Amino acid sequence: MVPAGDESAEIGELIGRLSAAERMDDDTRGRLLGRLSRLLARSARRAGAAGVARGRWLADLMIAAAPHIPIRDAATLSEHHHGLTGEELADNLVRVASNGTTAVGAAAGALAAAQFTAPPLLLTAPAQLAAETLVVAAIETKLIAELHEVYGVRVEGSGSVRGAAFLTAWARQRGINPLETGSFTSALGSAAKSALRKRLLKTLGRSMSTLGPFLTGAAAGAVLNRTATKSMAAAVRRDLSPSADRPGPLPGPHLPIEPGARGGRQKRGGRKK
Repeated sequence: MVPAGDESAEIGELIGRLSAAERMDDDTRGRLLGRLSRLLARSARRAGAAGVARGRWLADLMIAAAPHIPIRDAATLSEHHHGLTGEELADNLVRVASNGTTAVGAAAGALAAAQFTAPPLLLTAPAQLAAETLVVAAIETKLIAELHEVYGVRVEGSGSVRGAAFLTAWARQRGINPLETGSFTSALGSAAKSALRKRLLKTLGRSMSTLGPFLTGAAAGAVLNRTATKSMAAAVRRDLSPSADRPGPLPGPHLPIEPGARGGRQKRGGRKK
């Protein structure tokens, strides 16, 4: 049996690899998801029913996987996307990420179809859907991080610091207030962990709702993932746009910022009547 520590590291590496690939053939994606699913099944048994049901197990795995999610800087992104910059580059990143979550939804649904049972229950959810949940979260977290690069809102720090910041942004489905950059720590606070658990369980619940025989769930999962990724990206881009009102402070993984810096831009004096 693989030691628990090695198993956890391999889970993180697999999630990172599946989130990083902008082009991956279906056979490779299915093979990697299958391996990830088997590791998750063993990990879930160790975590126990309570940890799985409350989302703590998924959240812990996602936090551990965050440093494995590769985040490119603006120059590298432009180079990898044929010299595009600004809104055109952001459009391309959203398109690629949407294609990625679509493909993961279809592949995981196909794997789960062979084990279809009804009605699906949280504690008996196929490990394939847990794998889909974590990989979709990783792809969308990567997208959020790289959209911040495109819009010039950079979070400095180590991989764990940046991972904590962008995981919290994914949990909230919002961009990071640039006034907070540089104030993050590597540990998620209780509020951030709670938000992450809820978001992961919501994503898992969406995947479970597509369970069905004869690959009908795979098709539905693909469509739902694409729609959710595009919706999240639109919300983040609105936050990061230079003309946007800035989102409020993220909960948990950052230090207090200066008084008066919260809540977006300061309003200029009102119009004279």
